[in-house]
Amino acid sequence: MSVREFVVLGTASQVPTRHRNHNGYVLRWDGEGIMFDPGEGTQRQMLRAGVAAHDLHRLCVTHFHGDHSLGLAGVIQRINLDRVPHPVTAHYPASGQRFFDRLRYATAYRETVRLGERPVAADGVLARTPSYVLEARRLSHPVESFGYRLVEPDGRRMLPERLAAHGIAGPDVGRLQREGELNGVTLDDVSEVRRGQRFAFVMDTRLCDGVHALAEGCDLLVIESTFLDEDERLAADHGHLTAGQAARVAADAGVRHLVLTHFSQRYSDPSEFERQARAAGFAGELTVARDLMRVPVPKRA
Repeated sequence: MSVREFVVLGTASQVPTRHRNHNGYVLRWDGEGIMFDPGEGTQRQMLRAGVAAHDLHRLCVTHFHGDHSLGLAGVIQRINLDRVPHPVTAHYPASGQRFFDRLRYATAYRETVRLGERPVAADGVLARTPSYVLEARRLSHPVESFGYRLVEPDGRRMLPERLAAHGIAGPDVGRLQREGELNGVTLDDVSEVRRGQRFAFVMDTRLCDGVHALAEGCDLLVIESTFLDEDERLAADHGHLTAGQAARVAADAGVRHLVLTHFSQRYSDPSEFERQARAAGFAGELTVARDLMRVPVPKRA
């Protein structure tokens, strides 16, 4: 049975707090695990959240500030220590290659796993698999930063009433799906397009074209809201978003489920992020992330 869920390992920006670990997130998608932005303490949070090194197939780093990447060294060594049996691929800004190299080889260890490096230099497709296409878009931050977007290919939804009208049942349904036509009846006659699901991960950035492109039509959007709206100037100066800005992006993009995360240590009341997001006009499902929570990808409409 396929599982599609987002596991939150940490939600703090810049520094951890008593209640928030540094960043760290894992998307479970049909048997694959994609880790995003492992900050310090990620290994321990994985243990607490029930995420194993064997679950990981990709490591996606948005940028090389410490709260988004210092956990890479430990995660990579854990992948090797546990002898993960499948290849793991790392994506990260190409301009930060020297930082990735330092983290990958921060200390001595035995490499037992094939870790592929696929650095990101420009907007575009990073990988194609049977169940998703992984894309990247440039963001606006003091250091080069990219957001990630995962898109499931469109499929077909069979319509029972149309199948019945054409007298198609049992094994003939599968045959029609495989061959595209049966006795003059085509797939278009008895089915409709089933839109593929969409997920996006948007971290440290000001408002920019990349933010909107990543969010467009997402079923689940995970996006930073480091600051509250009263600190919008501070957010812009440091290359971040406010809760209201993130919510307006989601509303304009038709996002179904919005997850806010990456909170400044200056704020202790998470309910204010939800209040400001609602005040900004987002009416869909809304989650203010907490460490170790799991967020399911919404079921298809």
